Amino acid sequence: MKPGFWIAPEGAEQPVSVFPIGEEALDAQYKGLTASGALAKLASMDSEALARSCPRAVELLSTMAAAIAAQTADAQTQLFRLDGLNDLERRLIEDVLGEGEVAGVVALPDGRLAQIQESVLAGIWRVRLEADESHDYIEIGSVPEIVARAAVDLTPDDIVIGPAPEDTMNALPVLAEIRERARAWQPGQRSQTINFTLLPMSPADMVFLQQTLGNGPIQLVSRGYGTCRVLATGIRNVWSVQFFNAMDTIILDTLEVGGVPVVALAASEDFEDSAERLQQIIEAYFT
Repeated sequence: MKPGFWIAPEGAEQPVSVFPIGEEALDAQYKGLTASGALAKLASMDSEALARSCPRAVELLSTMAAAIAAQTADAQTQLFRLDGLNDLERRLIEDVLGEGEVAGVVALPDGRLAQIQESVLAGIWRVRLEADESHDYIEIGSVPEIVARAAVDLTPDDIVIGPAPEDTMNALPVLAEIRERARAWQPGQRSQTINFTLLPMSPADMVFLQQTLGNGPIQLVSRGYGTCRVLATGIRNVWSVQFFNAMDTIILDTLEVGGVPVVALAASEDFEDSAERLQQIIEAYFT
């Protein structure tokens, strides 16, 4: 199979991170608790003692259950600070929420990283700003605001297309199409997909595409059915979306022109389901 849009160096078993971060941040073995695992952990604890010891955590969970029940996919996200909780209360929140399918990082202009982790309750996210405990919070929404804003605020809105090397075939017309679509796209419109798995693109074409589009500030991984990596390019509204099989081989290699790719978003039905499950947890273990 021809190389993907983001090309691994010779001898590498899987595509490398295009950001100046350790690849282990997203490629380490997935260790998150499943929803059933989180419940089993709670079941081993004394619920009355937990409620007495962690009243602010229980109150926060109840507030979050009400918030996500009212959340919609296109609504503003809702933030819940954790700086007023003690260590036990924070641990309780972590045990209830667990770690879900989507995780990632946002590279900020000052060199810090924002770490993103979806909980086992889809649509509820944990956001941590590197080396800043005051920016450790829960966010409810389709995707954390820091992701959506970085995709717009930290990327230029146009592509500078230089002369293509002689051994390229189709890179220039593809780049012209990407440029036209990216400049025309508006929030609320459907994303458009360019499928490199089907296009007659040479390795030289793919290298020139990557060099021209550059690297963006966002890297996300979804580990639902298989693995999907979502990388923002250096051009606004243009994303690399790659799907891998169990052997870490690319089976679908695309560029999406539009907003944050849907594979990384929580949907309206996710909010309804998560609200119901969170309320069941609260009633079963804290009331």
